[in-house]
Amino acid sequence: MELSTLDYSFIVVFFSIVLGIGIYVSKKSGKNSSEFFLSGRTMPWWLLGLSMVATTFSTDTPNLVTDLVRTSGVSGNWGWWCFLLTGMLTVFVYAKLWRKSNVKTDLEFYELRYGGAPASFLRKFRAVYLGILFNVITMSAVTLAAIKIGGIMLGLEPWQTVIGAGLITVIFSALGGFKGVVYTDFLLFFVAMAGAIGAAYYLVNIPEVGGIQAIIESENVKDKLNILPDLSDTKAVVTILVIPLAVQWWSSWYPGGEPGGGGYIAQRMLAAKNENHAIGATFFFNIMHYALRPWPWILVALASLVVYPDVASISEAFPNVPADKLGHDLAYSAMLTKLPSGLLGVVLASLIAAYMSTISTQLNWGSSYMVFDFYKQQINPNATEKQMVAVGRLSTVVLMILSAFLALAMQNAMGIFNLLLSFGAGTGLIFILRWFWWRINSWSEISAMFSSGILAILLETTALRPILFDSETGLLPDWGELPFIMLVTSVIWLSATFMTQPESKQVLRDFYKKIQPGGPGWSKVVKEAREDNDEVVLENEKWSVPSGITAMLLGVVLVYSTMFATGYWIYGKTTLALILTGVAVLSGLLLIRAWNRMKDNIL
Repeated sequence: MELSTLDYSFIVVFFSIVLGIGIYVSKKSGKNSSEFFLSGRTMPWWLLGLSMVATTFSTDTPNLVTDLVRTSGVSGNWGWWCFLLTGMLTVFVYAKLWRKSNVKTDLEFYELRYGGAPASFLRKFRAVYLGILFNVITMSAVTLAAIKIGGIMLGLEPWQTVIGAGLITVIFSALGGFKGVVYTDFLLFFVAMAGAIGAAYYLVNIPEVGGIQAIIESENVKDKLNILPDLSDTKAVVTILVIPLAVQWWSSWYPGGEPGGGGYIAQRMLAAKNENHAIGATFFFNIMHYALRPWPWILVALASLVVYPDVASISEAFPNVPADKLGHDLAYSAMLTKLPSGLLGVVLASLIAAYMSTISTQLNWGSSYMVFDFYKQQINPNATEKQMVAVGRLSTVVLMILSAFLALAMQNAMGIFNLLLSFGAGTGLIFILRWFWWRINSWSEISAMFSSGILAILLETTALRPILFDSETGLLPDWGELPFIMLVTSVIWLSATFMTQPESKQVLRDFYKKIQPGGPGWSKVVKEAREDNDEVVLENEKWSVPSGITAMLLGVVLVYSTMFATGYWIYGKTTLALILTGVAVLSGLLLIRAWNRMKDNIL
């Protein structure tokens, strides 16, 4: 495949604009650490919402969706669709709490909610654990997708893709800081959406595919179309639908889908102008992320089954791709090679946009941990603003280098997705409850973090997985791995909670005064404070969580019905599409009513 002058023009113009933005905002971004990592907490909801969407518009996401559709059908996407529940809970319950905390990173929360040496250890350890280990793994998955795209579409060697894509991204990220990331995300969102939609429309209608009706009637696709798994297949229902909706969404920590909010989603909430802007940003993100964005990728994945029915056909068409990089996820890139001049340039620019948005966000977020939660806490408590910005820029470069080397050694994004889910299994309930139950302490989180990580490593590296979960000889069903880790981890952290001392009265009261979480989980603390004549709660404040959960459920119905209605309109199933569209409209009206009871308006 060869790029035309027009294609190169799109790419060069795009790179120029992005680097121009980074250079333009670099002076203000480097003024102090708050500007470099949070843009002075002045960001509006719509800009932060678009930034969240652009960040998750990663190069590895269409590859992952393609892998899921080709191996498990459209319904296989419930593995990540389930995180909508987490997202909506964050919107209507946790967004305002994060913004009220006024912390610089979500890890600073640990020394607000907990006290003493365990809290300090937890903050510093997770800065390294998440900021380096998890962050590097996530970025390497994104870079691996870029390597596969570069190999298929441009014939590039892996090291060429890594250097070419990584160098510009790290320069831009180090210069522009958070403001540069968010400003360019505004551009990247529209470029990425245009590329995804344009590619889907063209590829569905190429002669080899023959249009949407030909896809639906294809023998290679017929059993892949269902949005819900085959209800007669008990194993498929349990693994694809029940476990994600009953267990995974609240029990697993996953980047971008953290129960209770966290990571780069929390970073954007903390950068918002106020609580309402934090809520508006996360709500906008969840609508765009789940309701509107998946279908262009799904359509290309389904079309790829017509052209490349198996991995062998991909290998035959692209013999230069290394064997260790072959997989179903390559089908997305393989289909893109069929795009015409001009559109090809737009799509390549959109993929570069997706890569840069995700990597720049991960770099800035990870660097914020290194600066605020490790360097300033552990190495130089008296660090100046200039020193912190310098360390932020240095750690940006180091994180990029580490992720590039790891990407060169990786093979498949699906395996990385499952590994990250296993590492975080069982920890999510703590992140949900720690705001509303006084008894949770530092040791609750420390024990959960280590137990889930150790279990995931043992299952990955020893004979424990075959013994427990082999499909024929295992002691437990082969779908039981995630529930098993969740259950064991939950038993361990609950035991640790009650076997250790609670946080001090002063720490608990200070947290309550600042956040005002309310609810029965704090009744003991409030009662004792009042007995000591220490007023910690607003007299007329109503606990907003029940109404928040109502709004969350309505939001979930709104987004799912919109997403599924879109799919059925595409499939030509008019009756189902009309019913679901009606459900979406009704749930939207009820959500507006519920929200008006909570606030005068969202903005």
